[in-house]
Amino acid sequence: MSRRDQIRMTDAEIAAFLDEQKVMSVATIGKDGRPHVVAMWFSMFDGVPCFWTFTKSQKIVNLKRDPRLTCMIEAGGTYNELRGVELIATADMTDDEDEVLRFGVVEWEKYQGIKVTDALLPAVKKMANKRTIVKLRIERIVSWDHRKLGGAY
Repeated sequence: MSRRDQIRMTDAEIAAFLDEQKVMSVATIGKDGRPHVVAMWFSMFDGVPCFWTFTKSQKIVNLKRDPRLTCMIEAGGTYNELRGVELIATADMTDDEDEVLRFGVVEWEKYQGIKVTDALLPAVKKMANKRTIVKLRIERIVSWDHRKLGGAY
């Protein structure tokens, strides 16, 4: 078995990893062809990794011009602990108010660790204003988990 095959995550491992992580590096293609990379919070939404950002952000400008993006989620402080997932995708974007609000609730609950109540909903609505959801239509996944090597390199 190749080293690549040894460290590849299963679908279940990828799903669990994505559920537990909070920050995703998002790379879009800038006007000059250079990568534009930013760290974003993300959440699983309707079974798909998604993030939201201001509709006028550079990410959205780039994605409207070219919807291709690559995202990386990683963890681990030393080589033998490294694990990560690279998502090669195309962006599906929406600024539908109801859907953006629904995503805002999911995002709030993940990052604030509390259930959105009627009293909190206005705060989420305020955050949702002027935002676009980017849903990743995944074309390819690359994964690695160096913990599977048992400390051997």
